[in-house]
Amino acid sequence: MRRKVLGLWLLLLVVCGLIAARTNYRTDMGDFLPHSSSMAQQVLAGQVNGGAASHIVLLSLSGAPMPVLATLSDTLATSLRKQPGFLDVMNGGDASFAGVQNYVWQNRYLLSPGVTAAKFSAAGLHAALESDLSVLNSELGLALGQSLPSDPTGEMLLLLNQFSTTTGPAQQNGVWAAPDGSAALLLIHTAAPGFDLDTQQQALAQITTQFASSRAATPGAAAAALQMSGPGVFAVHIRDTTKADVSRLSMLALLGAAGLLAFAYRSPRVLLLGLLPIASGAFAAIAAVSLAFGFVHGITLGFGVTLIGESLDYAIYLFTQTGRGERPGETLSRIWPTLRLGALTSSAGFCAMLFSSFTGFAQLGLFSIAGLVAAAATTRFVLPHFVPQDFFAGGADTLAKPLHVLIRHKRAGRGLLVTAFIAAIILLLLHRGGMWDGNLLDLSPISASDQRLDQTLRQDLAVPDQRYFAVFTAPDEQQALQKSEALAPVLNGLVAARELGGFDLPSAILPSQATQRADQAALPDAATLHENFAQATSGLPFNPTAFAPFFKDVVAARTAPLLTAASLPPALALQYDSLLTRNGSSWVVMVPLHDVIDPAGIASVLKKSGPDFVDLNQESDRLLGNFQHQAVMLAVAGSLAILLLLWLGLRSVQRVVAVAAPLAAAVTITAAVLTLGGAKLSIFMVAGFLLIVAIGSNYCLFFERSQPGTKEYPRAVASIVLANLCTVAAYGLLSFSRIPVLHDIGLTVALGTFLSLLCGALLSTKPAP
Repeated sequence: MRRKVLGLWLLLLVVCGLIAARTNYRTDMGDFLPHSSSMAQQVLAGQVNGGAASHIVLLSLSGAPMPVLATLSDTLATSLRKQPGFLDVMNGGDASFAGVQNYVWQNRYLLSPGVTAAKFSAAGLHAALESDLSVLNSELGLALGQSLPSDPTGEMLLLLNQFSTTTGPAQQNGVWAAPDGSAALLLIHTAAPGFDLDTQQQALAQITTQFASSRAATPGAAAAALQMSGPGVFAVHIRDTTKADVSRLSMLALLGAAGLLAFAYRSPRVLLLGLLPIASGAFAAIAAVSLAFGFVHGITLGFGVTLIGESLDYAIYLFTQTGRGERPGETLSRIWPTLRLGALTSSAGFCAMLFSSFTGFAQLGLFSIAGLVAAAATTRFVLPHFVPQDFFAGGADTLAKPLHVLIRHKRAGRGLLVTAFIAAIILLLLHRGGMWDGNLLDLSPISASDQRLDQTLRQDLAVPDQRYFAVFTAPDEQQALQKSEALAPVLNGLVAARELGGFDLPSAILPSQATQRADQAALPDAATLHENFAQATSGLPFNPTAFAPFFKDVVAARTAPLLTAASLPPALALQYDSLLTRNGSSWVVMVPLHDVIDPAGIASVLKKSGPDFVDLNQESDRLLGNFQHQAVMLAVAGSLAILLLLWLGLRSVQRVVAVAAPLAAAVTITAAVLTLGGAKLSIFMVAGFLLIVAIGSNYCLFFERSQPGTKEYPRAVASIVLANLCTVAAYGLLSFSRIPVLHDIGLTVALGTFLSLLCGALLSTKPAP
């Protein structure tokens, strides 16, 4: 029988390990958000996942005179343009816009909204040439003179004005510069979106390397410094910070827990055996989520391993409660009903998370349940076969002595606990300004200085604020582009009324094929064009033969292949793909609106035209609010499920209260402490409260089921104390993390589980016979 059990366990472990190795791990935040038909949430997910803004890297070069920085900027931009990881590198020099300008110039007659048959008639051409003549006699004459023979109707100028709807950055020495001239600025679009962290890290490393080489090759730039910002920079920095914190704090926690367990067990073999439930739980959890959802989110993996940390306690209960001369199998038979009920109550608490509309929250629930069940099963059926028959945790009793003192004086302790509980309720009732922190910036691990740098660079580079959008859908790409074209006059009217600073339409980058065909039809054939132009130049000082390039380009445009998305240069392709995306069987158009003056007024105008008006700030706040509300409701549902399961397992209301009351007191006091001084609870703390209940319920069950005065009682108390010390040490260290999610969970669980130990000892312990 032993061989069959161990063989089955190894087989399942290998199968789960293979599934885990082949699992698709994702980091897209959109995959963590709820799948909703809401247009606003689709826009939010699109911008988080791979909008054009997620590809941006902003650079600042400082620490040298502006002429030196300008040379350094040109040298760096030239070297970066040769790297395959960048779609375009702009520093304000002529080469910054070469790709886009060439595309626009070559296709101006298919792109320009000003192409009409009337414009290319004799009268239309005459009016255009008269306008050209007046410009030639002005300060802009030299610039126009270069393009006039090829573009007398001014399509290129019209298109450039259309693409440049906002004021550009300041320029000095031919490059973009900070307004005070202290830095040269560059704007880069990486080929990979911001969430592709490995590729982003490679791109940032290339920038750093090329900057060092360019600085060495630029005279006088030895002291120049590079600063970078943008979504990819933040994402890589957060990942590196998280890795550093987790590695450092996990190592300290491991050393602390190992030290405590080594002192208690005094057996290296048993110390290593305690890892089996954790490993089994982790592999089973990953496999379960992968099979159910088709992928495992990185946040699920990070949180989930934290949530199933309780599985370490199962081995501690078995090892520590084994008495002298007692076989591990006998110990397990004695404590298994309590251990089983504890595992079931923990799973019941996480079960409510399965019904969350947030994919990530549902994954966390399944991850925790599968992990805890696998860990409990490993403890029940596998560990007893490996524990030495004469094993005894001789050092555990020493660690439990302070708690025995508290239990002997529990009458006084209960008085203090009741006082603390009442005070906690009063503090929570008197808390002002809302209990939950709804400010997304407070949840961000990005430092205030990095946020200020990003804001400054965005202002200096005139990067539009991606907050407001006009959004609509269409059944196919061409109808989406036609709707975009129909929206242009409406938005231009808002710009003319100074209610809107600018906008970006996909049809400005790629007109619909119907519009392109209409443009081609509006262009005259060669004979007609020559005849119209000859009449147009009558009375004007222009020689028609000088306009041979114009005749050639117009004739070529009449029969040129229609432009498609594949025709776009990389920079415009990125922008186009962010403005027009496919969503299942339909297409979604997301039009960024810049410098919005009157959001309510614009929303009213757009409503009459069909598109939805989306404010991403409001939508993200609404999403966070929904997440908070849902998390609280699910936590309440999980708590009710735990109470029901406790009643089914204990069959006594009095015994259920003896287990539940300490948990309620611990959670309440923890919440009050965390909100002292007007502080607010973060959404991450909900996971912490669930962990307090999950871990603390095991403490309270053992206290309630153990009878003081029996020979097993000291071992039960010792196991609870040892499990609690390991938990408090691990999560207490986690509270020192620079990452808000880790800090909040660590602080909440460390404080709450310690209070669960004290409350359980005072309220759940039976009176001595």
